[in-house]
Amino acid sequence: MSTNNQKLFSTIDDQISILRDSKGICISDDEYAKDVLSRIGYFPLMGGYKHLFRIPLTKTYKPGTSFEEIVSLYKFDADLRELVFKYLLQIERHLRSLLSYYFTEIHGESQSEYLDLNNYNNTRKNLKSLSKLISTLRYAANTSDYAYINYYRTKYGNIPLWVLVNALTFGNISKMFQLSQHRIQSRICRDFGAINPHQMEQMLSVLTKFRNVCAHGERLFTFRTVDTLTNMSLHAKLKIPTNGTQYAYGKNDLFAVVIAFRYLIPKKDFAVFKKKLSLIIKKALQSIGHISESELLQHMGFPNNWSDISRYRV
Repeated sequence: MSTNNQKLFSTIDDQISILRDSKGICISDDEYAKDVLSRIGYFPLMGGYKHLFRIPLTKTYKPGTSFEEIVSLYKFDADLRELVFKYLLQIERHLRSLLSYYFTEIHGESQSEYLDLNNYNNTRKNLKSLSKLISTLRYAANTSDYAYINYYRTKYGNIPLWVLVNALTFGNISKMFQLSQHRIQSRICRDFGAINPHQMEQMLSVLTKFRNVCAHGERLFTFRTVDTLTNMSLHAKLKIPTNGTQYAYGKNDLFAVVIAFRYLIPKKDFAVFKKKLSLIIKKALQSIGHISESELLQHMGFPNNWSDISRYRV
């Protein structure tokens, strides 16, 4: 196979020379640059975070762009992932608890109940997805990877759903909600207030993708999903601009996650989240001179008035 177009190995000293001489990046401290490149790697840093520092439609960097600014953008994204992931886990725990509670309340605690297709929205359209879900649940019930599942299997010969859900992924939980009977979906949604099952389903679909990005340490602030959030009252209240018939922000971007958080986490928790998010953005802008606030917000999918989100009731 030809390697004519493939990037060749470069030493860290070579990488610094490329950044300084070929790309025009200002490096004031070579030892600092060597330390960063050895800990993070050239590709994760430059491949992931260089684009905002380029002059649009060129491969030329904005004059005076510093290595430290690119590192600051990398750290901004890492801080953002940590913050978002924390509240995604909170929603995940809440949903696990509600789903297992309401399913068991209606169908009972025997594991045969959550392995029964008839205890879900068992339509022809859902059959393939339901079969896959049941296989996932059966595999989880038979795994030996978790001490608590082994204990219930040995002690009682039965693994109730409130035990099993702890071994399921956010994607599994999202799919189980999607395929649950409407009466179970409705009871879960009532715990979150002003959302219906369809809105919840779309939120969970979007949040699952963002959770994977956070868990795998991928670039978060520019991430977009194929799935989109349903139009919510907050879109209208914030007067988010539209592209044709679609809202320009808050559909499949990071602001969609913020909107979902506004509905899915308690008001006092959202206030803490929003304060921390504001500080992370402010800190980044203070250390990155070549990216304006409007540019950064645009890449995040945030409208300029995003902080007004907590002014409105949901």
